[in-house]
Amino acid sequence: MPMSHLQPNSSFAIAASEAAPPEYSKEERLLLLRLAHDSIASVFAGHAIASDPPAPHLAELRGVFTSLHLRGELRGCVGYFLPASSVYQAVAETARAAAFSDNRFPPVTRDEALHLEIELSILSAPQLIEAEAVEVGRHGLLISQHGRRGLLLPQVPGARKWDRITFLEQTCLKAGLPPDAWRKGASIQVFTAEIFSDQFS
Repeated sequence: MPMSHLQPNSSFAIAASEAAPPEYSKEERLLLLRLAHDSIASVFAGHAIASDPPAPHLAELRGVFTSLHLRGELRGCVGYFLPASSVYQAVAETARAAAFSDNRFPPVTRDEALHLEIELSILSAPQLIEAEAVEVGRHGLLISQHGRRGLLLPQVPGARKWDRITFLEQTCLKAGLPPDAWRKGASIQVFTAEIFSDQFS
């Protein structure tokens, strides 16, 4: 029997982690979270979902990361750093990719999909910055040098209790660079993210 929705045990609850007033309304957040779940469900149902943005705001080009959690553990994370498609389309595509194409994990099963918690990070445009101006808890980092590039989202250093130096070093390591590359000419770019998730009881 085809499934058009995978229903969790309870309705969505919004959890935001940004200090600034949210860019996306509660209704838009709920819609994007539902889209992410439906995009994963569509793979099991064997049909595509509509990817046309339902409103101009959701048609804006934005970078997006979708993180999946299962019973409190990361189950997949895929994203687009550069704004190559509408936020609506990017959510649909990154949700599917996080579920089925993150090579760190086996593909999500039908049963697992029923219990996934999804977190969306919608990114601002990146800006070059000096290392001293990086703000832990506010900025995500993109460090580049010699054709290598590493990215960490704003929520990572807080979850791991990193200070600014550790955040810079770990982003260098993510790029496959020496941990002090940020001191030795590597490009440092920052971005912010509006982060929200659903939580299942």
